[in-house]
Amino acid sequence: MFVKELRCLRCGHRHRPEDKPYVCEKCGGKIEVQYDYEQIRISRKTLEKRKRGVWKYVELLPVRNPDRAVTLGEGGTPLIKAARLGKKLGLKHLYLKDETRNPTGSFKDRLMTVGVTKVLEFGAKTVVTASSGNAAISLAAYAAKAGLECYTFVPERAPESKLAQISIHGAVVVKVKEKERGDPTYELMIESWKRFGWHPIPSAGAFNPYHWEGIKTLAYEVCEGLKWSCPDWVFVPTGAGTLLSGCAKGFSELKRLGLTKNMPRIVAVQAKGCAPLVRAFRQNIPYERIETWRKPKTVAGGLIDPFPWDADTAIEGIRRSGGDAVAVSDKEILQAEKELAQMEGVFAEPSGAAGVAGLKALIDEGKVDASDTVVVEVTGGGLKDVQTALEISKRPRTISPSIKALSKLIKI
Repeated sequence: MFVKELRCLRCGHRHRPEDKPYVCEKCGGKIEVQYDYEQIRISRKTLEKRKRGVWKYVELLPVRNPDRAVTLGEGGTPLIKAARLGKKLGLKHLYLKDETRNPTGSFKDRLMTVGVTKVLEFGAKTVVTASSGNAAISLAAYAAKAGLECYTFVPERAPESKLAQISIHGAVVVKVKEKERGDPTYELMIESWKRFGWHPIPSAGAFNPYHWEGIKTLAYEVCEGLKWSCPDWVFVPTGAGTLLSGCAKGFSELKRLGLTKNMPRIVAVQAKGCAPLVRAFRQNIPYERIETWRKPKTVAGGLIDPFPWDADTAIEGIRRSGGDAVAVSDKEILQAEKELAQMEGVFAEPSGAAGVAGLKALIDEGKVDASDTVVVEVTGGGLKDVQTALEISKRPRTISPSIKALSKLIKI
């Protein structure tokens, strides 16, 4: 393991890896894993020879015994050339990073394989999370694989299809009523961690510095898929800011290690009904002054994070890359979901399709050039929210079993 230390992003206090911290012992702030990059010897050829997946990048993960990794075959997802959609949008080089192919259907599997492996090193028996759905589904699956007891706190209005996916893995699902301010699911997770000693593996990285290191592998795969070049733009559906933070760190590490020469411009895409990170970025609001979004409402349930717990590292990543942040309407998100399915054969949930809506918004603003290489992260599969898909798709018609009836239907 090449972890050198863990540093608090609030007060700068440095922690030893053997102390097993989740937050800063001095101020309770968010801590980040720091690696000894000078000691890491890794080449493009070495990586290309390894089996695909999250664990091929083991030198850049905070785990002592990768041979004991709790894995379901996550990562190694395809980078798809979206020729038809690109033509419609006026782009010559549009790619989709299809995270729907992960074991539980979302990018969260990258976090959980690392997070669950790490808590086993710590001797954990019980894990807990706060999630709108996908992180809880993923943690439930990996906890089941590892033989861990799992508790999940989910919003009261989480889709029933997602709750079923959590429960089927044996996790305890607790629906939490909404509050006017704050995020009650996170509040309960934190309290149970402190009261019962459960190990927190939430969607966000603010309460666990280890699991979100797994997100970096998505950035590594994008560049490896483009023959070790960075795209000009990467569009990231954004809730708490965890995915964007991890990707930004991954692109930065590749450049630092000499595997790539530059970084892409990273764009956060949020729903207009819950866009605290976009508001903070565009209004230049410091992290300490970001307010919880009141009464969040959007069809993109996976993007409902009333408070963006990782906005500090996400906004830093956007600014460092010269990127942007944009909020899109539910109508734009649902249109993007249909276009992904009908033009590229990729069935995404609304949250997973939001990146396409964000791309279209920046094209309309004249910020993305036709010759730019663009990657859109499609973060979760459409089976996560079947009800929405039914509402926006055409209902099938019933005919008698005859060629005459068929000819009438298709008007031949």
